[in-house]
Amino acid sequence: MPAESLTLFDIVPGRVIADRFTVIGPNRQGGFSTAFEVTDAKDGARCEFQLFPAGLFEGDDQAGHFCERLRPWAEAESDAIVGVRDILELDAHTLALVTEFPVGESLRARLTREKLVTRDEVLAIGTRLLEGLEQVHAKGLFHGDIKPNTIWVDGTGEDAQPQLVDGGVTSALWTAKDLGARTALIGTPFYAPVEQFGGDAPDVRSDIYNVAAVLYECAVGVLPWAAKTFLEVFQAKLLDPKPMRERARDIEVDAEFDEAIRKGCFADRNRRYASAAEFRAALERLK
Repeated sequence: MPAESLTLFDIVPGRVIADRFTVIGPNRQGGFSTAFEVTDAKDGARCEFQLFPAGLFEGDDQAGHFCERLRPWAEAESDAIVGVRDILELDAHTLALVTEFPVGESLRARLTREKLVTRDEVLAIGTRLLEGLEQVHAKGLFHGDIKPNTIWVDGTGEDAQPQLVDGGVTSALWTAKDLGARTALIGTPFYAPVEQFGGDAPDVRSDIYNVAAVLYECAVGVLPWAAKTFLEVFQAKLLDPKPMRERARDIEVDAEFDEAIRKGCFADRNRRYASAAEFRAALERLK
């Protein structure tokens, strides 16, 4: 099949890509590209399709490296990770990521509507996400940008089942574009640990930090820091997060629950949980 060159403007309803994927329409905005709903002619499945156009990369090497860093995610099998179905090299500089379709709604949509979630749901989301991350981290893979927009949730309360989308995209771009040498933050400032502001690569403890910041917001409806600008956020993250009762005085939170979550987003990475398994065990003890 000849190489196919595409831009985002070409991905319109009814378009068939790579003689296989029929575009239904846009589904959500990813960190670096729009995610489209498509159907796969191979088995009729509903999928997500993300295009990474040539303009994102500086030459063949970066595009190729990005592709190779994404491929191991196809082997990540977990109910908490949206599975990778295919990675397409449409031409020398244009790539596409095809994944299973996420179930439910984004956690951001839920928080926008409900402001916060119950203690049981926080624990369900946290333990199941961390169980998925245990499997991913065991393969030497890191998400790099866990936040309410990259977590989809189906069900409520103890039955809430989270799924991570955009797995590996941030960490693969960080490596492919050599952003550490440019001290460039890649990720989302409000959920990223302070070391990533200096250009450190995503790793186990940055994923843990992301999850802890999300769970804090779920529990009390606000982030651990009151900062708004990039500089204010950076400066705030040089310190440990404040107890939940200081950030949301009208919310009742028990000390053990507060401490278990806040430990995940300590400023010093060496004081955070050493693994997703350790963090998950701390949350399991609260059930």
